Amino acid sequence: MSVLDNFQNWKQFLNERVDQAQGMGLDNDTISNLAYQIGDYLAKQVDPKNEEERLLKDLWDHSNEEQQKVLAQIMVQLVDKK
Repeated sequence: MSVLDNFQNWKQFLNERVDQAQGMGLDNDTISNLAYQIGDYLAKQVDPKNEEERLLKDLWDHSNEEQQKVLAQIMVQLVDKK
């Protein structure tokens, strides 16, 4: 089962990666930039597996780069439980 198959699993996976990045000393700007790069890759290369991912892809596809960076920041905030 892929972490992309279930949105809750995807959020948990992202939370673990954000915690890992913070533990390595990366600041929030760097983490958000990485989230933007991952979001861009997923939007271009991966077919959404559920309704939540489809919504995120639609939002991404209809946003300019600045808005996409905000979406990436929001996703980081959504999963960062600190």
